[in-house]
Amino acid sequence: MSASATPDVQRSVLPIPERLHTGLTTYDAKDPDTAFAPITPLRPPAGAPNVLIVLIDDAGFGSASAFGGPCQTPTFDRLATEGLKFNRFHTTALCSPSRQALLTGRNHHAVGMGGITDVATSAPGYSSVRPGTAAPLAETLRLNGYSTAQIGKCHEVPVWETSPMGPFDRWPTGSGFEYFYGFVAPETNQYYPALYDGTTAIDPPKSPEEGYHLTEDLADKAITWIGQQKSLMPDKPFFMYFAPGATHAPHHAPKDFIDKYKGQFDQGWDAVREESLGRQKKLGVIPPDAELTARHDEIQAWADVPDDLKPVLARQMEVYAAFMEHTDFQVGRVIDALEDQGILDETLVFVMIGDNGASAEGTPNGTFNEMISLNGAAAMETTEFMAERIDGFGTPAAYNHYAVGWAHAMDAPFQWTKQVASHFGGTRNGTIVRWPEGIKAKGEVRQQFHHIIDVAATVLDVAGLPEPAFVNGIQQMPLHGVSMAYSFDDAGAPEARETQYFEMFCNRGIYHKGWTAVTRHSNPWAFNATQPALDDDVWELYDTSTDWTQAHDLAAEMPEKLAELQRLWLIEAVKYNVLPLDDRRIERFNSDLAGRPVLIKGNTQMLYGGMHRLSENSVLNLKNKSHAVTAEVVIPDGGAEGVIVAQGGEFAGWSLYLHEGKLKYCHNFAGLQHFYATAESAVPSGTHQVRMEFTYDGGGLGKGGLSELYVDGTKVGEGRVEATVPMLFSGDETCDVGYDSGTAVSEDHTSATSRFTGKVTWVQLDAGVDDHDHLVSPDERWRVAMALQ
Repeated sequence: MSASATPDVQRSVLPIPERLHTGLTTYDAKDPDTAFAPITPLRPPAGAPNVLIVLIDDAGFGSASAFGGPCQTPTFDRLATEGLKFNRFHTTALCSPSRQALLTGRNHHAVGMGGITDVATSAPGYSSVRPGTAAPLAETLRLNGYSTAQIGKCHEVPVWETSPMGPFDRWPTGSGFEYFYGFVAPETNQYYPALYDGTTAIDPPKSPEEGYHLTEDLADKAITWIGQQKSLMPDKPFFMYFAPGATHAPHHAPKDFIDKYKGQFDQGWDAVREESLGRQKKLGVIPPDAELTARHDEIQAWADVPDDLKPVLARQMEVYAAFMEHTDFQVGRVIDALEDQGILDETLVFVMIGDNGASAEGTPNGTFNEMISLNGAAAMETTEFMAERIDGFGTPAAYNHYAVGWAHAMDAPFQWTKQVASHFGGTRNGTIVRWPEGIKAKGEVRQQFHHIIDVAATVLDVAGLPEPAFVNGIQQMPLHGVSMAYSFDDAGAPEARETQYFEMFCNRGIYHKGWTAVTRHSNPWAFNATQPALDDDVWELYDTSTDWTQAHDLAAEMPEKLAELQRLWLIEAVKYNVLPLDDRRIERFNSDLAGRPVLIKGNTQMLYGGMHRLSENSVLNLKNKSHAVTAEVVIPDGGAEGVIVAQGGEFAGWSLYLHEGKLKYCHNFAGLQHFYATAESAVPSGTHQVRMEFTYDGGGLGKGGLSELYVDGTKVGEGRVEATVPMLFSGDETCDVGYDSGTAVSEDHTSATSRFTGKVTWVQLDAGVDDHDHLVSPDERWRVAMALQ
C-alpha cells in the first residue's frame, strides 16, 4: 500500500507535468541561497491499495464450487468467505472483447473490439484497434506511481501486429504494463506454450517430463515479481493482472488432479446441472425460487448419448474439472505469497471466474485434438478413436476440448453458452472481491447488477485517483464503467448500473432496471445453419426481478415493454459503435473487403536464420496448393542434423529437416498420419541449396500430392502425401527457422533435439498459382476462427 502520496499533484493530465524550478538560480552551488526542491518519486494517494486482478478463461457461472459448481476451487472459496461474491456480474460473452473492456473500462465496441481480431473490419466498433482516446487502466495507474505487471494471456493485439516485429503499442508493455510474461494468442498448449518475456520470444524453462505446466510457471513468475517489487519498492503499490490461459482449451491438467474426479461425472450433464442448482441455492448465490432453464433441443440429452460414448464424455469433464482445480491451486500460491509477505489484507483482489460463459466450441462430442475437427476430419474422431485414447485426455499427447453438453452444464442455471451475448449463460460470471482493509463485510453476497467495464472505475475509486482527462496528450473518452465500491459494505444499496447493452455476432440484448430483452441470432456450434435476416430475429423478454434465470419469456404478453427495450438497445448501440451489425462471413475473411491490413502479401516470402515464433498470420499460406520451400544451408564437416524450417507441431504441421544427415520432409496431418519424403544420401559439408517441391493433386481441399526433394537442383528423393492440412496448423504453435519450437511436427526428434547443427542462411517460401482456398466455405472459415477464441 502507498505509504505517502506525491503532494500537491494534479492528476487529471497524464503524464503528470513536471514542475520547473522557478526560484533563484545561483552561479555557485556553494552559495547559501542555492536551494532546489528534492526529487520526489511519484506515488499514488496515501492509502491506495495493491491491486490483483485474476481473470479465469472460458469458465461459466456454474463451474467453480465457489458458485455451486462441481469443480473444487478451495482458493476461490476461501477468498469468497473472506470477501464478497457478486452473483450478477457480467462479461461480453467472448474473450478479446471482455479483456479489452476490462483493461480500458469502456464498452468493447467503443474500443474497437466488437468481435474477434481475425475478422476485424474497418468499422470503428470492429477494427480490433484500441483508440488512443481509451488509455488502459494499467497506463493510468503507472503514470500515477503504481508498479504494473501482466502475467498470462494477451489476446487484444490486432493480428497484423502479432509478429516479432510488432509494432508493440498494443502489446502489454505498450499498454501500461512494465512487465509481461505470457503468450499473445487466443489459446496455448499448457505443456509447450509459445511464451514471451516482454516482446522477446522464449522457450519454457523445462519440459513436461520435468513437471512443466504453464499455469504453475505463471504463478512462479507472479510470485517472483511481487517479491521483487516489495523488496525494492515497499512503499509503492502494485497492479498485477493475472490471466492464465486456463481454463481455455486445450484442457491440460496433471494426472493427480485428474484422478480426483474419476467417476464424478458418470451421471451426465443433465444431472450435473440439477446438482449444481441445489448447491447454488444452498450457498445463496441464486435465489431460493430460481429455476433451472430448459435445455434447448440443439443440445443433446445425456439419456440420448450412446452408452459406449458416455465414458469418453465423462472423462472430458473429469479433465476440465481437474484443470479448474489446478488453476485454483496456482492462484492460491499467489495469494499465499501475498499473505507470507504480510500484504494480502491491503491488496484489493478481484477474481472473475470467466471472461465469458463456458465454451461450446468443442463440438457436440468433444475432441481429443482440436486440429482434427478444425481441419474437417471430425469423422475420424469416432467413439472408438477417442475411447482408445481415453487415458491421454489432459496429457501432453492431447489437445482436447469437452462436449457442448458440458459447457451448458457449466453455465447452470442459465441458457446457452459463450458467444451467446443475449443470454446469461454467455455473459454472467461469478466474481469475488476481497479487501479487508477496505471492506468490513465478509462472506456476503452482493446482488447489484455489474459489468466487466466497472472494474477499472472501481480500482480508480478505491485508489483515490481521478479519471484522467488527457493521457499522453490525447483527450480521453469518459469511462463507461461505474465504481462497485458503494456496495462493498451496503448489501442493500441501489445498484449504480441500471442499463447495459450486449452484442456478440449479432446475438444481442439489453438490461434495464431489472428487465432484459434479448435475441439469439446464431448458435456457437451450428456453423452451417442458415442465419435469419436481422429483422427476422425473434426477441424474448424477461423480468429478472422475479425470473432470475431468464426462464419465462414474456414477449407475447408484454409487446409494449419489449418494444421499449428494443428501442433502448438501438440507442445504446448507436452510442457505443455497435452498428452496423455484421453477420457477414465471406466479406469479413477477405481483408481487402473488410478493410483490414495483412502482414504477408504476394506469393513469395523470405525468412532468415534465427527467425522464429512466427504466427500463422505472419507466414505465407501454403495450404491447398502446390508450393516450394527452398533454403540455403551450411553443413559442417561430419554432416548436420536438425530442423531447417518447420510450421505447426505435433497436432498438425510440416517440417523440412536433416535426419541422419539426409534431407527429409514431414507433413503431419492433424496428428493422425505422418507422411514423409526422404533423400537417398546425406547432404555433404559446405554451402548447399536444399528444396522441397510439393505438387498438389487438386480437386478440393486437403487433398494429397507428391513431395520431391532436391539438393543443389538435383532430385534426391520423393514421397507421397495422401492428405494435407486444409485449414489450420495450430492456434498457438508457430513457424521457426533452425529448430521446431513447442511440440515437434516429425516423429524423428523432439523440440529439444530439433536444433539445426549447421547454419540456415535463408528460407524461401513460394506458393503456387493452383490455389484451392476459394473452396473453403465462409462457414468453415468462421468455424475455425471461432473455435480458438
